[in-house]
Amino acid sequence: MLFNSTNFAIFLPIVFILYWFATKGSLKLQNILLLVSSYFFYACWDWRFMFLLIFSTLLDYFTGIKIHEATNQRKKIFWLWISIGINLGFLGVFKYYNFFAASFAAGLSLLGFKANLGSLRVILPVGISFYTFHGLSYVLDIYKNRIKPERNFVNYSVFVSFFPLLVAGPIERATHLLPQIIKEREFDYSKAVDGLRQILWGLFKKIVIADNCAEYANTIFNNAADYSGSTLVLGALFFTFQIYCDFSGYSDIALGTARLFGIDLLRNFAFPYFSRDIAEFWRRWHISLSSWFKDYLYIPLGGSKGGIWMKIRNTFIIFIVSGFWHGANWTFIVWGALNAFYFLPLLLFNKNRENIKIVSQGKIFPSLKEIFQMAITFGLTVIAWIFFRAESVSNAISYLSGIFSKSLFSIPKLNFTNEKNIILITILFMLIEWLGRENKYALETFGLKWKKQIRYAFYYAIIIAIFWFTGKEEQFIYFQF
Repeated sequence: MLFNSTNFAIFLPIVFILYWFATKGSLKLQNILLLVSSYFFYACWDWRFMFLLIFSTLLDYFTGIKIHEATNQRKKIFWLWISIGINLGFLGVFKYYNFFAASFAAGLSLLGFKANLGSLRVILPVGISFYTFHGLSYVLDIYKNRIKPERNFVNYSVFVSFFPLLVAGPIERATHLLPQIIKEREFDYSKAVDGLRQILWGLFKKIVIADNCAEYANTIFNNAADYSGSTLVLGALFFTFQIYCDFSGYSDIALGTARLFGIDLLRNFAFPYFSRDIAEFWRRWHISLSSWFKDYLYIPLGGSKGGIWMKIRNTFIIFIVSGFWHGANWTFIVWGALNAFYFLPLLLFNKNRENIKIVSQGKIFPSLKEIFQMAITFGLTVIAWIFFRAESVSNAISYLSGIFSKSLFSIPKLNFTNEKNIILITILFMLIEWLGRENKYALETFGLKWKKQIRYAFYYAIIIAIFWFTGKEEQFIYFQF
């Protein structure tokens, strides 16, 4: 069930009405309803994989209790590794087995050996990377004595499978979400309206910007040899805005939907394309994943406190693992390594914490220095996205070779009918994002001081644009991860 589907437009109001009116304010009934609704939501993808979700939930529920009740460190570690081993084992089989088998066979062939390891014809369970990380953070936090295990299985199950975040995040922490699940919730009109506004903005990002940019990006990337360097640049830009609006659009819908039920999820995006360096970009892009790797991998490895070689090692580990998390392809690993190269000079020269505050805070226009910094960071990001989007590393290199040719200075030639309109709408979209960059999302306070008629005309214009550009229900990019 897609957020941008008719089915979800029917599903959400039904669950909302039952949640606030049929449960009579009973926390127990509300959580049971959320759990049943979440399982139904997930079963709409493929009901067979629901049993894998339930098994993963049971595994971490019981191992969390066992870790807490263990009488010595040895038993704690045993139960911790039971959870880690089984969770990552399932993730490895479904997501990475074919990659490792093919890579190992290719490596042996280079040495003159032939190997036929075979491949598994399995479908990647939607959301497995996300709910696996939910469970892992839970048992790791119990092991570190940050939290105590949740004894109510329904409450814990809602934490793992809450439908707004189930298939593409944000990756929640038990320390943040569980206290909200076990606490009584009352309907807050202003919170619900704010949630609807964020859902509206997320749908605009996905349907109007991402899906239309995807059409042009796919055509250019799939036929890169036929286009000039300038057109290839345009294709890379189309994908750059596609992936941002697709994923941040999903996150906006997820956060807005959760707010309708009185629950606040972790923020996942903070206007990353206005970053002044790569370190700032990674503090603003897919925040829940970046912080997860920082807390559960980077810091345990020693972080940036060791010597220079430890800093280099840990930086490359965190970025390469982050890239590999996205998928079983060398393109993602190269994408991660490239970002590590971008980040490393900032870390080694202690420049990675320079840009903490919002760019041009309290101002309308950025300084020339900030414009230059944002342009350089954005350009480096676009180059990295080429590897992320390409089918193979060789395709990405060929794409870049095509860009850096004499035809780079030619006028882009496209045969699309609406590309100019989409470019203009994207520019307008980024202007609104810039004006709303000091908020949690662009429309949070945008236009609230306008006259009521003008403000509602603006909202209706967004709704009309969504229906105008609505076509085939397109899946979100991060469902494949």
